[in-house]
Amino acid sequence: MTTHLHRLTPAKVWLGVIPTLWWNDDFINIDIGIPYEQALSEMALAGYVGCGVGHKYPTDPKILRPVLELRGLRISEPWVSTYFTINAMKRHTLDNVDAQLDFLEAMEGGSDDPRRADLVVSEFGGAVNPLPVALFPNCPDFSDDQWKRLIEGLHEAGEKARARNRRLCYHPHLGTGVMNTEAIHRLMDETDPRLVNMLLDTAHQAAAGVDPLALARKYAHRIKHVHLKDIRAEVVTKIHKEGLSFQQGIEAGIFTVPGDGSIGTFPEILDALAEADFAGWICVEAEQDPAKANPLQYAKMGREYLRKLLGW
Repeated sequence: MTTHLHRLTPAKVWLGVIPTLWWNDDFINIDIGIPYEQALSEMALAGYVGCGVGHKYPTDPKILRPVLELRGLRISEPWVSTYFTINAMKRHTLDNVDAQLDFLEAMEGGSDDPRRADLVVSEFGGAVNPLPVALFPNCPDFSDDQWKRLIEGLHEAGEKARARNRRLCYHPHLGTGVMNTEAIHRLMDETDPRLVNMLLDTAHQAAAGVDPLALARKYAHRIKHVHLKDIRAEVVTKIHKEGLSFQQGIEAGIFTVPGDGSIGTFPEILDALAEADFAGWICVEAEQDPAKANPLQYAKMGREYLRKLLGW
């Protein structure tokens, strides 16, 4: 079989890691007390060149930037939870977008490094993933009016990002109104590709019953950011059967690093992106309980898996 993986080179593809291996940013009780400086050092030790923003990081770029630079790391993305589908929350959401874009300018200003961060967003209006309720039966189903407000809001946010030479990347997320295949297709169909890109999160898509390989092939030219993580299919089954919440699913081990779980199509997913000349961040993620899964061990496992696939 012809492969295009050789096109994914360190000159245009940057391997990062999300700090949810070390603690959870949604459920802060999933934490064993690892300080952020240790987490960043372990990210660098494992062979990554960037990372997502974690809640333990200093919020002042004057403090955070030198700490990252000391370890050869850059920010791959900040996260913005959008609430465009909720009345009277649009201004708040757009203010948060502006604040994160300002943060990125402060983190990267004066640098000619091509490894620029993307702005990652996901609509959390009506989301049940933060709640102690059964995950899959309670996800929101947006009305046509909510869809209209979501699309309009994402376009405004995307315009703000483009004005700052940033890419807005939408993250379909478990427990939200853009989780299943139909909703993802609708989002892609109704948004302007100049303003709204896709973040492919292999595990969130697979756990929701969405084929991440089919998404990668269909939207390869719109996927500009990747969260590469795996699922344990038996835990997904347990969540459905026992009506577990998202937090309970994380604690039960729904996620792991790529190559350690049930998704068997990572080479094909990366090949589809390579064929479309993907350039940007590919970030290993796991969202595991650090008391059960040693963060450095799993960070190294994920990096080694990518080294075997990519050759570097």
